[in-house]
Amino acid sequence: MMKVSSVTPDLGSLRIAIVNVYFYGHPSAGDRGWVLIDAGLPGSAGLIARAAADRYGAGARPAAIVLTHGHFDHVGALRTLAERWDVPVFAHRLELPYLTGESPYAPPDPWVGGGAMALLSPLYPRGPYDVRERVSPLPDDGSVPGMPAWRWIHTPGHSPGHVSFFRESDRTLVVGDAFVTVKQESAWAAATWRPEIHGPPAYFTHDWASARRSVEILAGLEPEVAATGHGPPLRGPGMRDDLAELSRRFGEVAVPSSGRYVSRPALYGPHGIVSVPPPGRPPAKQAAVGLALVALAGAMLLRRRR
Repeated sequence: MMKVSSVTPDLGSLRIAIVNVYFYGHPSAGDRGWVLIDAGLPGSAGLIARAAADRYGAGARPAAIVLTHGHFDHVGALRTLAERWDVPVFAHRLELPYLTGESPYAPPDPWVGGGAMALLSPLYPRGPYDVRERVSPLPDDGSVPGMPAWRWIHTPGHSPGHVSFFRESDRTLVVGDAFVTVKQESAWAAATWRPEIHGPPAYFTHDWASARRSVEILAGLEPEVAATGHGPPLRGPGMRDDLAELSRRFGEVAVPSSGRYVSRPALYGPHGIVSVPPPGRPPAKQAAVGLALVALAGAMLLRRRR
């Protein structure tokens, strides 16, 4: 069984293929003394539950599930786990339309980032998901249910209600996808997890101006530990220097040179999508590779279902 790795004495990380989930609470916390941060890929509920039982004891349930955002790789097992554990779910109020069945996210942009993960993004689910009977907005005072001494910070851009979680006492930052520590657009990088401070996954980032401001805010915190949604947790002066460099040069190193949302963001409201810019014309080479990858993925899915 995959083991939870220690990030700090009371924060554990579990890698599920391309994404991390986090367990807040010392291993001695026991039943209801811990919190699950994000809920992984579809089909990962059993893996997460077994990891929780191994860390906190058989039958242990969290006090809550808190979400950085509602993209498919962060809420894939949410409904199953919330019902199994009978726990509340918390997310930013601007993320609620995508968690209550009201609206899907804007379409991805497969032509940004230059990698197979980006080219395959039209196949990724974009909701809406519906856990309306479980989900509530995070408290307006910035506190995080079940996580005393932590505060949530609104870090939009990758999604409208994206948040990160920060603890001032030891400057531990749970980032979500506001920035990541792997080039997530690349299938090779996503598989090997070569550490690299990187902007948010480009194919699902719909507002680059907001994404830049969010990185500037997080860099200004000068975190000691950065635990991201994708890639290994990083720490120390080298990480801070790289994050500061990303903040300074965000327009050069993170924002695509062209793309559907580069000049015009998707517009969101309290009930979901308001408008999206028209899709751009893909480069011929990328279009050919993208079509081939989509066809291959479709063929493999059909074969698996037979």
